[in-house]
Amino acid sequence: MNSNVIKASWLIPFVCCTHTLYAQFYTHRYEVGLSTGTFIYQGDLTPAATGSYQTLLPNIGFSLARIMNRSFSIQANFTSGKIRGNDALYDKPEYRQERNFKFSSPVNEFSGVLVWNMLAKNGIEQPKGFSPYLFAGAGITLLHINRDWSNYNAAYFNGESVSAGLTADIAHTPPQSLVVLPIGIGVKYALTKNLSLAAETNYRFMMTDYLDGFSQSANPDKRDSYYGYSIKMILSLGYKDRKDCPW
Repeated sequence: MNSNVIKASWLIPFVCCTHTLYAQFYTHRYEVGLSTGTFIYQGDLTPAATGSYQTLLPNIGFSLARIMNRSFSIQANFTSGKIRGNDALYDKPEYRQERNFKFSSPVNEFSGVLVWNMLAKNGIEQPKGFSPYLFAGAGITLLHINRDWSNYNAAYFNGESVSAGLTADIAHTPPQSLVVLPIGIGVKYALTKNLSLAAETNYRFMMTDYLDGFSQSANPDKRDSYYGYSIKMILSLGYKDRKDCPW
């Protein structure tokens, strides 16, 4: 019996050592992020497929991530900003100067995403270099859409369906909240063991053509959406110094 106790006592340091070495790779459990960037509106009031870069406004965001393992984490996000669109900013096609629709809306978005660290660098004790990641999830965006058709030239569109469509749009109440499905890609660079800088771009899948308040008088066959770019400062929490293994 005594010999068994002695043998077991020799195993304790090795178990502790193994646990300590493992802990080196999973010392960061949470990440807190502060970001700034912009939303890019895509819809009926811009002719560019890439969206309206003429109406950009800054946004600000906060995030909290829980690291599950070296490859995956779950992240909660809040982003607040604004989107705008304005026909009058475009000379071509010329009808935009005559239609002259415009809109603006604050955007307050809440979302949850699953983040995949492609190089499995989550939570390591001494992160080095760049770390690309992908993310996808779901959320809700809160809006207050202010649309303006006061400079619409009805005479220019005489005999066309734009005026009839505008009547239908005016009777339609713009949405105050929408489900969003964000997907994106980013890259993170470790500045210190606890502080990182990240840049990312993200797109939202949306099921509406009334993000700008207009549909039937514009292009009812094309849905609206927005996407964004951001720069984020990330603070990693839960760091513990490695303890030496006992002899």
